[in-house]
Amino acid sequence: RETARALFGHHGDRVHSVYLPYDLPWLQRRFLRHFQPRLGVVMETEVWPNLMAACNALDVPCALVNARLSERSARRYLRLSRLARETFARFRLVAAQSAADAARLKRIGASAPVVTGNIKFDMALPAAAVALGREWRATIGARPVILAASTREGEEAPMLDAFTAHPAHDTALLVIVPRHPQRFDAVAAQVGATGLRLGRRSAAAPPSPDVAVWLGDSMGEMAAYYTVADVVLMGGTWLPFGGQNLIESCAAARPVLLGPHTYNFSEASEAALTAQAALRFETVDEAMRAAFDLLGDAPRRQAMGAAGQHFAQQHGGATARTLDLLKPLIKG
Repeated sequence: RETARALFGHHGDRVHSVYLPYDLPWLQRRFLRHFQPRLGVVMETEVWPNLMAACNALDVPCALVNARLSERSARRYLRLSRLARETFARFRLVAAQSAADAARLKRIGASAPVVTGNIKFDMALPAAAVALGREWRATIGARPVILAASTREGEEAPMLDAFTAHPAHDTALLVIVPRHPQRFDAVAAQVGATGLRLGRRSAAAPPSPDVAVWLGDSMGEMAAYYTVADVVLMGGTWLPFGGQNLIESCAAARPVLLGPHTYNFSEASEAALTAQAALRFETVDEAMRAAFDLLGDAPRRQAMGAAGQHFAQQHGGATARTLDLLKPLIKG
């Protein structure tokens, strides 16, 4: 809700940020009768069968936009083939991120999905967050920064081990930003167990020179962390979580190091690798060594960052294409 207020608060009563009810038929019908929407727009993968059924019964047109579907998720849907086909067939519009996503969505019941691209390529880094990241950098100075972004449970420990094992680790700052805020304290405890000096963003001060690991225990500041970083290790890719979105890091012109597990973001990941904006490694140890190598190779690091920025800009336009498709669906 804090993020929603930051993004939409200036619109006043024109935007209401509310929670969807649990996906139970009577709760969804009550929700729809109360708000009386003229159009329902579902993002990416948040598909709820009873919500779709209620919208269908009350004649609320629905669209699934920026849609993505991994092969693994498609197989899971096909285990409940009848329910999946009924649910996805109820969308008046399915706008997919890629041709592969569109094909998988059609396989599980979506009617005539179209490819519009990934809306996240149209994002602009928030100016306030970029300014904050630059403030941090001014305080840190020339000390190189390795960012472990959006890490998941089980990934921080090998990252800390790999960082500590590198002979140049005392020259760099490792910034860890866990994906889920409920894990902030647990990750802080892991850092403490290594004997490395820990700083926390929640302490409201940039890391001092004696801090080895800075914990990004804040919300809504990811662009600031990307801005202060020199190299990014993308969380969610080192264990089978399916990865995290790397577009924001590319837009910030930061080289991205990926692990083997990117199936939730396969198209964007492969495109970034092809554009030479990212590198893939099988293990955290390999990636950490590569991160330190990049810290010592400014021309290559800058070339990867520039390639990432170009890659992000080149794939823009999905938002406008999606809005053009949504306009005819709005009732009345």
